[in-house]
Amino acid sequence: MLTEPDVERLPTLAAEPADWWDAASCRVDDTASLSHLFFSEELQDIARAKTICSSCPVIAPCLEGALERREPWGVWGGQLFLNGRILAQKRRRGRPPKNPRPEDQLPVVPIPEHLRTA
Repeated sequence: MLTEPDVERLPTLAAEPADWWDAASCRVDDTASLSHLFFSEELQDIARAKTICSSCPVIAPCLEGALERREPWGVWGGQLFLNGRILAQKRRRGRPPKNPRPEDQLPVVPIPEHLRTA
């Protein structure tokens, strides 16, 4: 059980400065309509989420925040996360095909230079 001083030390998203959030490309009037793309296991959904991120004006602060929070999964700042780390690639379940399917290729969104060593 957490004591009162422990609770005060817990990070909260509301306490974090997120001025960039209002300018995010994924933020639409009905965010529930896009959330399934950013937290999907389907390669086509992940590709669409990464494409949305690729043209986002606030891709760097989004990725920085995800790295700091060690996001457990999802697409953040154009990168696919699993267990708090960026995945270089993702493939379908099961045995990989002999010839890669073009529809399974995820778009490559470059990581900003200052975040590459993180």
